[in-house]
Amino acid sequence: MAATQRGNVFSVPGGLVITSADYVKLNMVTRTWAGRWTAFRLGVKATWNRLRRRRLVSLGQSLVARLRSSLVEAGVPVWLDTPLLDLVRDGDQVVGAVIEHEGHPYRVRARRGVVIASGGFERNEAMRKEYLPEVGRPDVSGGVESNTGDGIVAGQAVGAAVDLMDDAWWMPAVRKPEGRVHSLVSERSIPNSLILTPEGERFTNESSPYVTFVHEQIERGHPYLWFVQDQTARRRYPFGGIVPGTDLPQTWYDAGTAHRADSLAELAGLTGMDPEALESAVERFNDLARAGHDDDHQRGDSAYDRYYGDPTLQNPVLGPLTRAPYYAVRVAPGDLGTKGGLTTDERGRVLDAAGEPITGLYAAGNASAAVMGNDYAGAGATIGPAMVFGYIAARDAARR
Repeated sequence: MAATQRGNVFSVPGGLVITSADYVKLNMVTRTWAGRWTAFRLGVKATWNRLRRRRLVSLGQSLVARLRSSLVEAGVPVWLDTPLLDLVRDGDQVVGAVIEHEGHPYRVRARRGVVIASGGFERNEAMRKEYLPEVGRPDVSGGVESNTGDGIVAGQAVGAAVDLMDDAWWMPAVRKPEGRVHSLVSERSIPNSLILTPEGERFTNESSPYVTFVHEQIERGHPYLWFVQDQTARRRYPFGGIVPGTDLPQTWYDAGTAHRADSLAELAGLTGMDPEALESAVERFNDLARAGHDDDHQRGDSAYDRYYGDPTLQNPVLGPLTRAPYYAVRVAPGDLGTKGGLTTDERGRVLDAAGEPITGLYAAGNASAAVMGNDYAGAGATIGPAMVFGYIAARDAARR
């Protein structure tokens, strides 16, 4: 199982296991004793795990490993690298699927129902161009490469309705020169930083939920943004997987992903931002940061905003940009997956254009239209409904 599991977004040393609670504290390793103690504790654990040759997993890997183990224990066969080609109908009901495995097509009969849980269409360029708004069409996605919308297309072919196809689980992201996409979660709460438009203007609360943030970006038509921070931020906080106190990789500068300058005017010249707009935005932000409240966009007012902030400051997410050099990193409207998919009811049954269930066909996860609608409830807003409605769909099918 381990050989076929998808790796972590971050490259971590062997034996090191980090939970979401650990991650929050580690971000403050230069600022709080809780951060330093967490780093020490994890270092000791990692050393012990390596000595015992233990391979531990956490977060998404841990969840998937447990689910996969349960399938093994229950004797359920799993075929990897097996794309869905078509759904099989008998009259007005779905009774199976045509799949391809090791170069050969197979027709699989389903006595009780077919559950489509194949993910969204974030890695399908044609579907992105057809459905997503112009700003969000480029593929800057953290979704797995196999999420190409096969299940959604197959459902449409048998008359299924779709919804929310113009939306995604948006996430501000940095595409690194080597091609990897880094999602900006905690970074947007770094004090001594702000995010500006291509022209150099501040337009929203940087620390807001990531879906909300990119919705604002799309609504205003900004194809990319600049994450601007000063040397204080670079010295104190991690960014993009780069530990605090170190420079950004030279490859970032060579590729134009990042720029560094000794003055804001010089930074404007490197990025194309308007010098006056940039200096004005930073000056205004600095005044708000010193006052301890963001009167313009209310950054830091909510518990969500402050979660990844610096607890040693008056406002955990506000700090003035005053210390050169200054850095600008190009931010794209990335995503974690698409929200649109097959329309389903409360039993996970796929509905047709008239709102009637298609007998024998179910959907869960990002292959179905998000139960959250256009909103974002918080971390796990995709995983939770996927597991719940997968369970509901399976129980409903078992009763047929």
